[in-house]
Amino acid sequence: MLDKLIKVEERYEDINERLCQSDVVADIAQYKKLMQELKVLTPIVEKYRQLKAAEESMTEARAMLEAGGLDPEFRELCQEEFEDSREKVAVYSEELKILLLPRDPNDDKNVIVEIRGGAGGEEASLFAGVLYRMYSMYGESKGWKAEILNSNPTELGGYKEISFMIAGEGAYSRLKFESGVHRVQRVPETESQGRIHTSTVTVAVLPEAEEVDIEINPADLQIDTYRSGGAGGQHVNKTESAIRITHIPTGTVVECQDERSQHKNKDRAMKILRSKILEAEREKQHEAIAGERKAQVGTGDRSERIRTYNYPQGRVSDHRINLTLYKIEAILNGDLDEIIDALITADTAEKLKSEE
Repeated sequence: MLDKLIKVEERYEDINERLCQSDVVADIAQYKKLMQELKVLTPIVEKYRQLKAAEESMTEARAMLEAGGLDPEFRELCQEEFEDSREKVAVYSEELKILLLPRDPNDDKNVIVEIRGGAGGEEASLFAGVLYRMYSMYGESKGWKAEILNSNPTELGGYKEISFMIAGEGAYSRLKFESGVHRVQRVPETESQGRIHTSTVTVAVLPEAEEVDIEINPADLQIDTYRSGGAGGQHVNKTESAIRITHIPTGTVVECQDERSQHKNKDRAMKILRSKILEAEREKQHEAIAGERKAQVGTGDRSERIRTYNYPQGRVSDHRINLTLYKIEAILNGDLDEIIDALITADTAEKLKSEE
């Protein structure tokens, strides 16, 4: 670990020097890249320097204790200083182990979230709307911005599917564990007998892919226009503003029909397409790595059942980490931090275990 820390500090100093050079300041792309790297390195270097100071303090206190000839009161102070510094060294060392773990390069990115109604028909579509509201409210609590990219609403106010972007620093780092099957157990409004129904909704969370992340050859795209459909609206079925883009090499298809402008729909569809292709590439890379760990919090596979929302009992259970909270109303109103923090802690513990 010490070798890593020395290299990190050297790189930190090198970046700070380069950021003062006029040619780097003039190169916006290079300057931005170095600033992003500096942001990642800063907490590691600060903690490393705290560790070095604590080690130095511990060494000095030990030297005085071993020298002897101290009056009882001063000896007691030296002993306290030694014990305090030793505790700090242990704490800082553990914190640095976590800070040095391989970092997901997508953690600071915006996310594209896709929610689709699964088993359960109209009830599943209604719950898709509930989850959209939950994530929107969570994003709002973090100061992030939510923007619908594409939606297929139902007559009762739900969504057969909805794709939206949540833009904000660290959005992907907080939401990446939400991919999977979300199950709801409740009495539907349309159920006259009061029976509890179980429905499912699938959620996929993709880091937003910028044009620099992935290059798409326009010749590989088949772009079709068609008339918008859905639950209503003045412009529905009147103009061919809806866009369907097929990426021929991968067979990936995305649609966008929420905007009146064909141009805007195409821009939004391309955002989703880039993110889907990039995510598919990442999945291929993960599968190619022999012995790739399967984290305790799950693989992110959208076919994996990850959470149950039980309305009659007022509980939400995350099956990956055996966490059950009896505050379903608060959670569905965007109070997700307790669940997300627990998932991040479990993932970190798994990574630390694999590093041993």
